[in-house]
Amino acid sequence: MPDQATVSSHDDNTRTSQTESLLDESIPPTDYSYFVTETLKEHKMIIPSEASSSSSSQQPSAIDQQVLRQCLNLASSFLVTDMTTNAETGMNTWASGLNSLVDLVIVLHHRHELEAETVSAASRACSECWTVAGNWRGFDECRERVREVGIKLKRILDDNERTYRGERIYAP
Repeated sequence: MPDQATVSSHDDNTRTSQTESLLDESIPPTDYSYFVTETLKEHKMIIPSEASSSSSSQQPSAIDQQVLRQCLNLASSFLVTDMTTNAETGMNTWASGLNSLVDLVIVLHHRHELEAETVSAASRACSECWTVAGNWRGFDECRERVREVGIKLKRILDDNERTYRGERIYAP
């Protein structure tokens, strides 16, 4: 029967080996832009940049705004994961995803199909991303991206910037 020191040494070696193998496996980076694109494709929605290159007969007749809101609700989480799992391109993948969603919000506005709840979700996403970017070191440039998106959203609000077509929306 092995003595206690031998068992302890074996356990330590096993743990070290397991830890090293975990460190060797890279954690795949997240990509908000990819997530948004795939989600919109899955639900047969066209991203505004794709809409301009496709024929109008391929555009969806209705866009599921619940799916759009769910994607917007994930913006701040993807900001953190995109930035921390891919330092080189994380900000760009996150910003591209958020921009695509807000561009879709603008398209819905121009089609007179936009729901106030969706505007609220977009506003909340910007607010949460602004807060996250301000609380994490190295995320300063993300705030500029949030500002750019926020400017797009402000343009579709009523003059008081607190309502959309008379309905109260989330405003930080």
